[in-house]
Amino acid sequence: MAAPGKDFYQVLGVSEKADAGEIKKSYRKLAKKHHPDANPSDASAAERFKEIGEAYSVLSDPAKRKQYDQMRRLGGLGFGRGRPGGGAPGGFRGPEADPGISFDDLQGGFGNISDLFSSLFDLGRKGQPGSERTGRQKGQNVEYVVEIPFLTAVRGGRISVDVAITEDCATCGGDGAKPGTEVRRCDECKGAGTVSFGQGGFAVKRPCPACFGRGVIPQTPCSSCQGRGAIRQNRKIQINVQPGADSGSKVRLSGQGERGRSGGPPGDLIITYKVSPHRFFTRKGLDVYVTIPINIVQATLGSKIRVRTIADKKVVLRIPKGTQSGTKFRIRGQGVEKGDRVGDQFVEVVVQVPAELSDEERQAMQEFADASGLKH
Repeated sequence: MAAPGKDFYQVLGVSEKADAGEIKKSYRKLAKKHHPDANPSDASAAERFKEIGEAYSVLSDPAKRKQYDQMRRLGGLGFGRGRPGGGAPGGFRGPEADPGISFDDLQGGFGNISDLFSSLFDLGRKGQPGSERTGRQKGQNVEYVVEIPFLTAVRGGRISVDVAITEDCATCGGDGAKPGTEVRRCDECKGAGTVSFGQGGFAVKRPCPACFGRGVIPQTPCSSCQGRGAIRQNRKIQINVQPGADSGSKVRLSGQGERGRSGGPPGDLIITYKVSPHRFFTRKGLDVYVTIPINIVQATLGSKIRVRTIADKKVVLRIPKGTQSGTKFRIRGQGVEKGDRVGDQFVEVVVQVPAELSDEERQAMQEFADASGLKH
């Protein structure tokens, strides 16, 4: 972890308002400059390189960055000092340091401080029995928002989604070594795959930044993954959309998320639907709404019109004589079907008045007005 008095923004040389692009650009520049391979005679380069990687791992993740910013503002990382001799472990400020915030507020807002540190560094996940000893950890869940067509959402169907996933490198099999070369035990973590850090009365573990949590370092790094043992690539996944899906609906695909660490199971892929608008249909719950234009003759004398439904059928709707613009009609059972429930389709008719009339139409309209006693 960054030393007291430093923070991750200072480590990367960016402001706390920097966007993701600025953070990534600064990280790449600094990582290249301080990489141990580029500074073989500088013993401090390795520590600086680890510090940079640690800062980027937090600030590049929106959720972790939000938690980190909250702790940073409240002095939970050693940036604020409490009363001499009375500060909380790790420099965490008690209520004396900020009269407007009680310690109960801090506990209620963030939970156990050690737990929060663990969540920042992906250490809050529970693995299989024995995972603490073996280093096996379940992979992270991956969440995507996917836009789906309106009719696919209401009828059901199949969609294809491109998902960016980190997977084991096919060239080296995930150990990071060039095929045919050996690996050696990591000197940083002594082969454990994790290192401890902390201040005062608590300490937490995080994946070793030198060996990426594997416990070994390749003698000759794999050229495909640069020794990381993993590559980022797109995977095309087919998803069955159930009838009646709506915006905000979620589907979980087990084992389709990020790979596990040290042999742990992969995470899940969580898809959230966003339904695209339709040019004709709108939807509220299981009911469907459409607007149909009719002419003044149909509204006055009555008529029959054919209305399209979401099942791609044409239903005949009777328009009574004297129908006013804005009148709504219900077609029962022609809405969205979901399980054992089905909605209705509502049809609003809008009477269209011609913008221009021919001489014959104008004469006929004049005769109608005279016969009806209507003024114009």
